[in-house]
Amino acid sequence: MAIPDFQTLMLPVLREAAAGEVRIGDVVERLTDSFHLNPEERSHLLPSGRQTTFANRVHWAKSYLGKAGLVELTRRAHFRITARGREVLAQPPDRIDVKYLTRFPEFQSFRSAQDGPDEQVEGAAGSNGTTADFTPDEIMRAAGRQLEATLASELLQRVMTGTPAFFESLVVRLLIAMGYGGSINDLDRALVGKSGDGGVDGVIDQDPLGLDRIYVQAKRYAADNNVGASAIRDFFGSLDRFKATKGLFVTTSSFSSAGRETAEMLSKRIVLIDGQQLARLMIRHSVGCRVEETLTIKKLDEEFFDG
Repeated sequence: MAIPDFQTLMLPVLREAAAGEVRIGDVVERLTDSFHLNPEERSHLLPSGRQTTFANRVHWAKSYLGKAGLVELTRRAHFRITARGREVLAQPPDRIDVKYLTRFPEFQSFRSAQDGPDEQVEGAAGSNGTTADFTPDEIMRAAGRQLEATLASELLQRVMTGTPAFFESLVVRLLIAMGYGGSINDLDRALVGKSGDGGVDGVIDQDPLGLDRIYVQAKRYAADNNVGASAIRDFFGSLDRFKATKGLFVTTSSFSSAGRETAEMLSKRIVLIDGQQLARLMIRHSVGCRVEETLTIKKLDEEFFDG
């Protein structure tokens, strides 16, 4: 049989996690056997040569299930079914696909974050979407948006499985990668979060000479736990105690409208970074992620032929 597409694999992947935490590599092996793939199908590689096509599609199936809240990441290369996933398996559909997942609000938010037509994204991902109305470069850009949206979601999931101390360290590492605070050797000096820290988790130089400093507050909150005005005012008070003029408040969730309004009204400059912005910055500055593959697009050199 042909290698199944990633949507066909969604329900089998969910069933593999029914007993609890599973290792994605073990799921790939078991599904390879259950779909009776022949040796050629088992060994068929992506163009990069780094992963088999089947394993790649299993990973995508797991990723999409995660966007809908049916599974969740636990630790490196492991995931488990959620309560919602168990509800789905209690009365399982004949097939789980992208259309089925759109009934879940989290998946709808994920799709809207891709910022592109559904046909483009689905076609680029290898589903049955229509691509005839789009140019090849439009399809590639849509695929790029989808890959980045998926990576952003997975980054936040992994951050949430870490400790508060890890999150504070991550934020300072990101700021250093963005050009603040010197080098990674300054990490320990920049991290000040501990008992009696005065409500500040990090202090980092804004410029190489240390002429000005940025005080950092890092809050690792669940997606539905928005940061409100009171937390912003508390941070403002901490800045005041340190005689600081500017601060950075970073969270894995988001800020309420009252929280954002409060930050705008206060006399000190407080920049707010929510979970989505945090993930985008991590991707842009390669913090917690790396380049897997580079695609080079070439076009005709008209000057070569005109010479």
